[in-house]
Formats: sequence, C-alpha cells, structure tokens
Amino acid sequence: MTIKDIARLCGVSVSTVSRVLNERPDVSPAVREAVLETVRKSNYVPNNSARSLVKTSSDAIGLVVRGVSNPFYSEIIKVIGREIDAAGYTLVMQQISANADEIERGAIMEREKKLRGLIFLGGRWDYSPEELGLITVPFVCCSYNNSFGSLDRESYSSVTIEDELAAERAVNELLRLGHKRIACLVAETDDRSISELRYRGYLKALREHGVEPDGALVARSGSFSMEDGYRATMELVESGSDFSAIFSISDAMAIAAIKALDDCGRSVPRDCSVIAIDGLSLSEYTRPTLTTLCQPMARMGEESVKILLDVMNGWTKSRHIVVETQFRAGASIAPPA
Repeated sequence: MTIKDIARLCGVSVSTVSRVLNERPDVSPAVREAVLETVRKSNYVPNNSARSLVKTSSDAIGLVVRGVSNPFYSEIIKVIGREIDAAGYTLVMQQISANADEIERGAIMEREKKLRGLIFLGGRWDYSPEELGLITVPFVCCSYNNSFGSLDRESYSSVTIEDELAAERAVNELLRLGHKRIACLVAETDDRSISELRYRGYLKALREHGVEPDGALVARSGSFSMEDGYRATMELVESGSDFSAIFSISDAMAIAAIKALDDCGRSVPRDCSVIAIDGLSLSEYTRPTLTTLCQPMARMGEESVKILLDVMNGWTKSRHIVVETQFRAGASIAPPA
C-alpha cells in the first residue's frame, strides 16, 4: 500500500493525503477523517521517504540569515526549523554575509523554490516599498523591523525587542550603581540600524539622569564582529579617556571588550563594569559572567513562524510583535571604585 493507493481509495489527490499526514490545517474535517480511516484500515505506515516524494516546492518556506557569523542567530534558527517542520512545511535556508542584499536573495529563492513565505533573520531597517516589490509572498522580519524605512506596517510583519528601551534599561543599571563616566561600544551611531537605536537609548538614559554625553567615550567598531569590538575597546583605553563602565550594544562585542580590558591590565568589574544586550549562552561562560539583557530567542523564532503561517493561511494580514528582554545578573558590573 502506497500513498497513491490511499489517495485513490479516498478519491482525493496525493497532495491532500500528504497534507493530512503532515497535520496541515488546510483540509476539511470530513476529508481528513476519511483519509485517516483509510490509513487505519489499510495499516499504512507513513515514512519520511514517502512523504518527501509527495512534497512539492509549494510547501517550502524560506529563511534568509544575514550575518553568517552572528552567534545570536543559532537558537532562533533551530526553533524556526523545528516549528516549520512541525507545521508540515519544508525549510529552505540560505545564509548571507552582513553586507549582502537579503531582499534580492529572498526574491531569487522565492522564484527558484516557489516559496510560500519568507522569514528574514537580520536585515536592513530602512526598506522602501519599491525594494519590497521583489517579494510577492508573505514575509516576517525577525529580530528587526522597519524603523528607518517607509513601508506600510500592513505590508509586512515583524518580531523584535524594543531596542532603544533595552539599551536605556542597561545603562540605567550602571547609573543606579553610581557610574557617571559610561562608555558606549557601538558599530556606528548613525547607521540606521540596531546600533543607532541602542545608541539612542544610551544617550536618553544619560540625559534623563543629568549626565552630559561625552563623544570621547563612544567607541565605534564599524561592525558587530568580536575582532572589531576588541580593536575599538583597545583604542578607547589607549585614548586615555576616563571611564568606569562600558555599555556594549551586543554580547559578542562585550565579550571582546572584556578581553581587551584584561589585556590592558583592567579587571572587570573592579576597574571597569561591562553590560550588554542579547543573552548569548556563550556569555554565561565568560569570566566574569556577563551581565546582560537577554532577548527571548526561542519565542522570537516561534512567533515568527506562527505569524507567517497565519498570514499564509489568510487568518491575519500582518502582525508586529514586540517581546521583552530579561535582565540577567552576571558578575561584570559593580559600583565604581
């Protein structure tokens, strides 16, 4: 007995049987019950190879990951893959460099793989409607939105944290301990991205506490890499600027900063406190353990898939989810000496 025999006995298509076996929602209750009853009576046992034969490219969902070396994405990718598989779809993933065009790559994947939908994990924050004209299937921006762009909010969906607020909260933790000379480790301050948003939160926190920002305390790395974060921190120390704490816009850059400080003979947190945003599992194993605001990575992946499936099935037009960060008290911050 094959899946084609099941389809013939039920008077339905092979793809309909496949959707029932994969627990897809787009099958009527009557047809579903008829197929399952036939499966039971025939003692048919589905297997992965049989399922793969009837799957078509129309069951494919694309995932474009921008920034192949970003450790923040690992947990989210795992969850997205799990949720897509559980829903009976096939994941098609491509990883691109931080400088590549995710929209162009997504459009190519859509045409070649006949995708039903797309998830962009990481991307630009300033899309225009003209650029997104290349994409004709529903898509979700995971870990970012269109803060600097001109898209109609109903034309796309997103799942992200409130980056400016998270940065403000992190800097407030340092101010609460009594720090006034707080450095900021960013990629850039005006790059229309997550770096600019978190830099804005840094400035807001200082000003609300009556602390005048000092441009000499802003370390620009030019990228989100650990190598550049290390270099920028070394340059900050070598500049002779007086600071007792560093707010880093990412865990990875903070880990690099801690090493740079140690290489310069500065102990964390005795000589300099360090706090960041992300919540990488890796940062739990630094010495000292990094104090950070954790993004709920698993939930971000789950919500992205749920929203995309809802839009694909016509149950909603678009949705924008803002998830909250959770403060993780490590051992990298302390009152200034």
